[in-house]
Amino acid sequence: MKFKYLAIAAAFAAPLALAIPAQADGGIFVGVEGQSIAVSGYDTVSYFQGNGVPVKGDARFSVKHDGAEWLFSSQANANKFKENPDAYAPQYGGHCAWAMSRGSLAPGDPTLYKVEGGKLYLNFNRDVQQTWLGDIAGFIAKSDPAWSKIPEGKRFGD
Repeated sequence: MKFKYLAIAAAFAAPLALAIPAQADGGIFVGVEGQSIAVSGYDTVSYFQGNGVPVKGDARFSVKHDGAEWLFSSQANANKFKENPDAYAPQYGGHCAWAMSRGSLAPGDPTLYKVEGGKLYLNFNRDVQQTWLGDIAGFIAKSDPAWSKIPEGKRFGD
């Protein structure tokens, strides 16, 4: 059991040493240095529709919010986001939900996600996601207060 957690920690930490998270002015992790496209260009409304499979957005349907550009697959989805961005934005500014339960910041991968309780959570990699899925409620209970303790200017590796 101890080895499993060491393997997860190693898988989690190694890429972080190379990752340079970017930030948008308003606190959304954008993931690519020098760009301001939120959630790697995925349409966050699509996570909550139909079969819940996210789709890439299109620059024709973009919305500026929290200092980032959010892309959507349709004008209807862009309008839904504009009406209530908090309903569709990922938790913890798009950072990994499991890492946040540890009080740490790590990039969230928009293809490794779970909609839980009407909220979108992203994870860093598949191993981390498998751990997170094992106790979602417990990790959320730790992540929410941890996120609130991180000062706004320090949420993105300032």
